[in-house]
Amino acid sequence: MGLNETAPARSAAALRWATRAGWATLISNIALVATGGAVRLTGSGLGCPTWPRCTTESFTPHGALGIHQAIEFGNRMLTFVLTVIAIATVIAAFRTRRRDLRRLSLALAAGIPAQAIIGGIVVRTQLNPWLVSLHLVCSGLIIAGAVVFLHRINHPGPWAAGRWTTLSAQMYAVMWAPVYIGTVVTGSGPHAGDAKAPRNGLDPLQVSQLHADAVFLLLGLTLALVTVTRPRISAHRVLARPAAVLLVVELLQAAIGFVQYFTGLPEVIVGAHLLGAAILIATGTWVLVRSLVFDSADQLVEPGDLGTVEDPAGFSQSDQPALDSTAAGA
Repeated sequence: MGLNETAPARSAAALRWATRAGWATLISNIALVATGGAVRLTGSGLGCPTWPRCTTESFTPHGALGIHQAIEFGNRMLTFVLTVIAIATVIAAFRTRRRDLRRLSLALAAGIPAQAIIGGIVVRTQLNPWLVSLHLVCSGLIIAGAVVFLHRINHPGPWAAGRWTTLSAQMYAVMWAPVYIGTVVTGSGPHAGDAKAPRNGLDPLQVSQLHADAVFLLLGLTLALVTVTRPRISAHRVLARPAAVLLVVELLQAAIGFVQYFTGLPEVIVGAHLLGAAILIATGTWVLVRSLVFDSADQLVEPGDLGTVEDPAGFSQSDQPALDSTAAGA
């Protein structure tokens, strides 16, 4: 009788905590993209000229703290905030007793030290522009993983691909092209992160044109996805609306990109474009996972509804007796 009363409540609480932790992971890593952009755009990339120390003598800045040191060191301190959030996410995921959430949380947690190591190599190579690009891509992968984690909390069924997934996957693959090419454009332009930092040697005009071409292709695929799903009532609820949101994000991001290009790359607008790239990755990932739900007719699992959570969702075999006894008591 006691188990009947407490097991659903424990499950609901665990899923709520996992949701909060997932959102914290998503928001904090989007914020990291913005603060990393601030480091670069203010020329503070070598405010701490070495890694893991800030100077050759200390892990923290010594003497008079200049603006560049403060910005770079402050960005490094965010690693500890991200670490705490990652640990909290792992704990919350393990409390749900679901293997899929456990694995995703561990993958997200592994991304934090990976980011720190890549950042250290970037500093030690004097802000090599190709490695700076990799640094942003790594953040994008963590953001995408956080969206998948949040989605899986209430949609634990098996993935299934179908007609909408094909177009969504094509759109998603193309989405990464302007994101990465955008980092290459930055690597060829004036915002190097430090006056002495190297550039990649590419022609900014030509790379910017390639970036714009990729954006137009992405817009076309997203518009196609919105168009082919909107007439269908069931698709409209699950997929067309997220796709429409993505299209709006893309149009805003494209507008910011054109404004920054024709106004001489002002730092504030470039920073907004970087933040937009992070939001674009999150929204694009949302569309992709929603297409999988639509194609598989996945059930929505409400917190505490243990009866709809099956073993393929990730419950370990050791947890099954508790569920069986709950059902028997009912």
